[in-house]
Amino acid sequence: MAGRVDLDGNPIKPMTICMIGAGGFIGSHLCEKLMSETEHKVLAVDVYSDKIKHLLEPASLPWAGRIQFHRLNIKNDSRLEGLIKMADLTINLAAICTPADYNTRPLDTIYSNFIDALPVVKYCSENGKRLIHFSTCEVYGKTIGSFLPKDSQLRQDPAYYVLKEDTSPCIFGSIEKQRWSYACAKQLIERLIYAEGAENGLEFTIVRPFNWIGPRMDFIPGIDGPSEGVPRVLACFSNNLLRREPLKLVDGGQSQRTFVYIKDAIEAVHLMIENPARANGQIFNVGNPNNEVTVRQLAEMMTEVYAKVSGEPPLEAATIDVSSKEFYGEGYDDSDKRIPDMTIINKQLGWNPKTSLWDLLDSTLTYQHRTYAEAIRKAISKPVAS
Repeated sequence: MAGRVDLDGNPIKPMTICMIGAGGFIGSHLCEKLMSETEHKVLAVDVYSDKIKHLLEPASLPWAGRIQFHRLNIKNDSRLEGLIKMADLTINLAAICTPADYNTRPLDTIYSNFIDALPVVKYCSENGKRLIHFSTCEVYGKTIGSFLPKDSQLRQDPAYYVLKEDTSPCIFGSIEKQRWSYACAKQLIERLIYAEGAENGLEFTIVRPFNWIGPRMDFIPGIDGPSEGVPRVLACFSNNLLRREPLKLVDGGQSQRTFVYIKDAIEAVHLMIENPARANGQIFNVGNPNNEVTVRQLAEMMTEVYAKVSGEPPLEAATIDVSSKEFYGEGYDDSDKRIPDMTIINKQLGWNPKTSLWDLLDSTLTYQHRTYAEAIRKAISKPVAS
């Protein structure tokens, strides 16, 4: 690790990072990267530590002393400002980011993603601390192309659907479509951060993830998360596969998405951390436009990959169609496509994703089958009390 340099050839000095949401999917992978490949210190802030327990214990680990876990909820804990003051950089990963919650818990969604983030931005700005804030590709909302007639040739023109950080408009559905509560809250905190940079000199980087996928993502309902919860699409499909149930395609599964492997995405964040001169003041899409599929195609590929991983033949009827109202409840709406333009991150940081969709699904489903299959078999086989 000695003698490491940034992209401009400058020595990289060890820093202290306050990571809010360190115990989650992204945070756990980022902590692993920082512990194994750098000399940076992490103040890991979260309400849960399950996903980073392997980094905290035992005390004989080579990075012992460089990661400290602080159990606190940023909603109401006065210790937060002190931790931000102790750090050189704050990374805010805290969010409610499960689509099923956007229109069933819109108040929680707005408070979590806007109101609760305000003190973090304020403390960074007032104390002259750098901030890397995690936003979402949802801030783009719908594409221009989705408003064109279905038979319009313009729908094929990338100018109408490829999403660019500095030029694409952010288009949401009507107010009664509460599904946009998340996107709107995330966009507003982005605007506030940008304004703090412009008016008060806050050094910031905003990250817009496009479906980061890998081991430890989301939760499997009733096994490592709430039994009544509905996680995001890939974890939903994983849950169905593990339970040998048909995969539910919302409104026919016609929405298009891109997926990027968590380890590729974490490499991009690592570059942002260690290259502030190139990352400050930037908004970065982080995704893989080469891994674009419809949700239906994703279901078909996951079914094929899981059969390989598990050795179990796929169900005869592997998918079923459900309406968005039936699956998510009243007030749901969706974006048609989410294809990231990668020009800015490639120019600033030289980053490109590497892992194919098949390979990232293979890695994720192998982990999930190994970790959860036995627990689910036991849960399914338990006798129901009469």
